[in-house]
Amino acid sequence: VNAMKSSWAGALGQPQFMPTSFLKHAVDFDGDGRPDIWNSTPDVLASIANYLVHYGWLRGRGWGVEVTVPANVSCALEGPDQGKKVSDWVAMGIRRADNKAFQASELKAEGLLLMPAGRSGPAFIVTPNFYVIKQYNNSDLYGLFIGHAADRIAKGDATFAGSWGPVGDLHRSDIAALQRALEAKGYDVGSADGLPGFKTRRSIGVWQAKNGKPATCFPDAGLVAQLK
Repeated sequence: VNAMKSSWAGALGQPQFMPTSFLKHAVDFDGDGRPDIWNSTPDVLASIANYLVHYGWLRGRGWGVEVTVPANVSCALEGPDQGKKVSDWVAMGIRRADNKAFQASELKAEGLLLMPAGRSGPAFIVTPNFYVIKQYNNSDLYGLFIGHAADRIAKGDATFAGSWGPVGDLHRSDIAALQRALEAKGYDVGSADGLPGFKTRRSIGVWQAKNGKPATCFPDAGLVAQLK
């Protein structure tokens, strides 16, 4: 019991499981009779895998790939509830950023557009596995960087092809004010919490398109001023 140390918030071991997750998902993979997510690498990795499988990880698929999105494809098509066959995204002009073709099996499967910085950053076609990763931490950037780190370990992939624009120029209170203004106009931003999640990003894009403006799908100072 003394070895079962946690963070100040109660997260346990190397996977940082909360106690309920430890009870549900921790695995004794090294066969010593107890799941040890503090010191046993086999137990740590097997427990994380068990967690991901529980939330629906699809064997044989990765998390996603970076893509290029033509200007005529709306950034408001983003989101886990707007999936299409990967072949449909390709038919719209979306291509892998590394210029490789999608595998035939992937073309038949569901892909989801992810543009975490709208038109101000890299874009991705992700698989449902990306949203399984987000069960671990409900952040697009967390899921993105976990997937990217795994690619770099497995394949030696380098940095993203797309560059990140000025995405950190606003205070959280400014974004929350923008979200409240969009809500007042009937848009679903998810929550007026100052965090530009996919519902906020695509609501911005829809509002911009309806008002004759280029859809950027990301908050900026000019947009905040227009919507206040």
